[in-house]
Amino acid sequence: MSFLTDWLSRHVLDRRASRYLVAVKAEPADADVQWLADHTGGDVDHARWELRYARRALGLVAAQRDALDDHTGSAVARAMTSLLASDPQVDPSKRHIAERQFNTRLRTYREIIVQRDPREPTGARLGRALLAFAGEMAAPDDVARGGDILAGYLDTANEALRREFGTASLPENIPPSELVARER
Repeated sequence: MSFLTDWLSRHVLDRRASRYLVAVKAEPADADVQWLADHTGGDVDHARWELRYARRALGLVAAQRDALDDHTGSAVARAMTSLLASDPQVDPSKRHIAERQFNTRLRTYREIIVQRDPREPTGARLGRALLAFAGEMAAPDDVARGGDILAGYLDTANEALRREFGTASLPENIPPSELVARER
């Protein structure tokens, strides 16, 4: 019976991860693509790809960092791997290159979110990374716009995460730090 229960639990988790990816794989807004293309020498395809992969990378980071259950990040990573392996917008002969480029972006965005830097807000660091991947060092206004776009992607991912996997509920009268002390 345990095998069946485990299989059913994983199946439910994988279905939730697939539904979560619907939000994470949404195409970037045309206005955002055009704005970024203006920073890539007019290369709309490159701009769309950068924004698409930034959204996916941030969605995976959110699932691994903010989920209530440790298994959620793994389920989303499995679903993301399947998505990338069958992405119709990537030439099958170039999938290994696209995967490597995605992983580079994933590492960079994860580091930016995890590591705090009192000298520069997270949004600015995200915007700077986006523009660097696009091939340009940009003015502060452009860095802020890029950061706003990526912060919006992260917000959307977290909303979808809560919708698909649930929201933490804590007693109103007990601070979270006291809950840890009471469990011991």
